[in-house]
Amino acid sequence: MEVITVSELARKMNLKASDLISKLMGMGMMVTINQQIDAETAQIIADDYECKINIVSLYDETIIESEEDIDKDLKSRPPIVTVMGHVDHGKTKLLDAIRSTNVVAGEFGGITQHKGAYTVETPKGPVTFLDTPGHSAFTMMRSRGAQITDIVILVVAANDGVMPQTKEAVSHAKEAGVPIVVAVNKTDLPEANPDRVKQQLSELNIIAEDWAGSVQFINISALKKTGIKELLDAVQLESEMLDLKANWDCRAEGKVIESKVDQGRGTVSTILVQRGVLRVGDSFVAGVFNGKIRAMFDDKGEKLMEAPPSTPVEIIGISGVPNSGDPFQVTSSDREAKQFSAKRLELRKVEGAKNVKKITLDNLYDSIQDGEIQELKVIIKGDVHGSVEALQSALEKLSTKEIRLACIRAGAGAIIEDDVYLASASNAIIVGFHVRPTAKAQSIAEAEKVDIRKYNIIYDAVEDIRSAMEGMLAPELKEEVSGMVEIRETFKVPKIGVIAGCMVTSGTITRKSQVHVYREGVEVYTGGISSLKRFKDDAKEVREGFECGLSIDGFQDIKVGDQVEVFNIREIARNLGESTSGE
Repeated sequence: MEVITVSELARKMNLKASDLISKLMGMGMMVTINQQIDAETAQIIADDYECKINIVSLYDETIIESEEDIDKDLKSRPPIVTVMGHVDHGKTKLLDAIRSTNVVAGEFGGITQHKGAYTVETPKGPVTFLDTPGHSAFTMMRSRGAQITDIVILVVAANDGVMPQTKEAVSHAKEAGVPIVVAVNKTDLPEANPDRVKQQLSELNIIAEDWAGSVQFINISALKKTGIKELLDAVQLESEMLDLKANWDCRAEGKVIESKVDQGRGTVSTILVQRGVLRVGDSFVAGVFNGKIRAMFDDKGEKLMEAPPSTPVEIIGISGVPNSGDPFQVTSSDREAKQFSAKRLELRKVEGAKNVKKITLDNLYDSIQDGEIQELKVIIKGDVHGSVEALQSALEKLSTKEIRLACIRAGAGAIIEDDVYLASASNAIIVGFHVRPTAKAQSIAEAEKVDIRKYNIIYDAVEDIRSAMEGMLAPELKEEVSGMVEIRETFKVPKIGVIAGCMVTSGTITRKSQVHVYREGVEVYTGGISSLKRFKDDAKEVREGFECGLSIDGFQDIKVGDQVEVFNIREIARNLGESTSGE
């Protein structure tokens, strides 16, 4: 590569590292065995030993060449349809109606937390559906759904109309350049207004066919299962117009939709096959991890031996947890898969090393400023990678100028001892999403006093962390005026100083109060009260209309006629909205 360590170069040239070090010292370079030298220096040394050097790009070595498509190999494939829309508009309910099963009942709070992939048999052939989460936290997952799809079904509730995530889904679909079919749901409700939906979407340049546009609008009721046939017909029509084809005879390729760690089965990944036929026993690379397919299941949990294009499958046999959206490619052998995986891991390590933030003169001022910033560190563990990523982005958005949320680790799988040790060392809290700690991790957490929070709904996690961060904000101090006092006479007392004879003209004065001293309307001093007396006795408080004796801490220049404003300081808890308003 562009750089190499002295020990690695010596090994490749079949020399002792000490020989190379002495050679480099002779050239005026003081190096150690683990120090990196550039390709030019390596070339000069290699020439001395009559070796030839080839410089390779690590990135080039991580790319698996795809087989080219030949027209005769292309056969038609089922359409991939992504269901998008605002939270609670009935996307999963619609899929239930299409699949005639019940997915919603299994989701916490009736909100989809994961991206589901299903194959549905229709009279005109199979259709693959992707169900994307609707709430704002899952932008990344929705955009990936749009990238691997052929057609988008935009679900809009007839009673709510166009909402923020509806607009976002439209922009994702337009960016991906895929046709949209609008499903106007909940039309059975008395307050339903499908024409308002058409009007609102026309503002986003999605114009219905009966309004002289090109987008099909289908009125449905997912609950009553009406309009489902018409919606499937609309999807089939769009699919026929697209004339979707794929190569069925090449090595299988696809995308990782979701990954999770399943107890007893290990890492389970949901793959959407895009070209080629995937078979049990195939060696593959998914993202940076390699594997061999030990078993393959469809969306109903039934075992499959092979999966043609446009089929979503769960596979077992991968060495790590790949990220959602990672490319999935079958290789010719297990050995080749391991080589590509090793190179990709090495590239990730090199890229990671480049991103380490070092203090430079340019960012020194920022780093000094950062000293004032408080930091809340979190470790996020979840059942599937997509949810972890969504939760991480939702939490990081809570950061403000004064308080930063740093996610020091995020991954799929149970909360293990390693997570607890990291949290203990870095003073972080652990957020578990649909996962719980192992027994050993739990006992270590109790011993180390590490806070582990478990959640099933993403909103709950965000709200709790927001509250914790608001507790870390410095409270706002507010002065509350409690009374006014007028100085009527002053007395000098040996060893004590000046005592003022006063009349409380309004409110009350207490021993613990603070005071502002005003002379002719100008503030001359602010401080505490050192003594407060009624006649010769100490007093805790003196009310309006009574006289008292008063000495002010650190201030002897009291004059007759001065006005003393009495106040107490109250701490007011601040919320994150206030600390971001200055930005």
